[in-house]
Amino acid sequence: MIYRNLIKEMLKLQQELNDNTNGIGWERGTTKDGKLISWKRCIYMECAELIDSFAWKHWKEINAPLDVDNIAIEIVDIWHFIMSLGLENYKINSLGDIENLANDIVATSGFNEFCKEPYNIKKYSIYEIINDTELIINRCSGFNINFFDLLRDYFRVALKCGVNLQKLFNIYIGKNVLNKFRQDHGYKDGTYKKIWNGVEDNIVMSEILQSGVSSVDEIYSKLKISYQNIQ
Repeated sequence: MIYRNLIKEMLKLQQELNDNTNGIGWERGTTKDGKLISWKRCIYMECAELIDSFAWKHWKEINAPLDVDNIAIEIVDIWHFIMSLGLENYKINSLGDIENLANDIVATSGFNEFCKEPYNIKKYSIYEIINDTELIINRCSGFNINFFDLLRDYFRVALKCGVNLQKLFNIYIGKNVLNKFRQDHGYKDGTYKKIWNGVEDNIVMSEILQSGVSSVDEIYSKLKISYQNIQ
């Protein structure tokens, strides 16, 4: 039951974020500003960013160390858009509410394993993880997509990257707050500053979480203080 509650909480937060960012009715495929929404494109673009977190280039920084914290954040970014795709699908096809979607995610093949200890990323070849990630890209590049096959592939990649359900939830809460903070401070109109004193805001958020701060209000407050101190 606790695992289902974590999924349900993330779905509720994602629904709220999408409602606030894109406007009520975004599930019909456009934002309140008339911009077309393609969650599949969002997913495969974030997958490309995950791939770029590995030293895959044969001509550049071939021995670069793994940035496991950034890899985990990219896994969470992909999850934002997978949830959004599911929320949209269940809404426009009248498949049920968030309760139904949460129940179906929990019943998905691979979910039980996803609730256990994450794997050690250093035990896997980066090319194996990249290949698995490219499977997700391929699924999202066509017209038809099986949402639960996508979930299964995502759980596998996440675990190999050292992220299980609990870690996903912890980072997601922080990233959800950061996304709201971005929207509140000019992300859409281009005035938001993503680099804070030479450090990307994702890293600032990760450091806040690592300091033991976990409540939504506290995370937002810490972000605000750091943002106000940008030089």
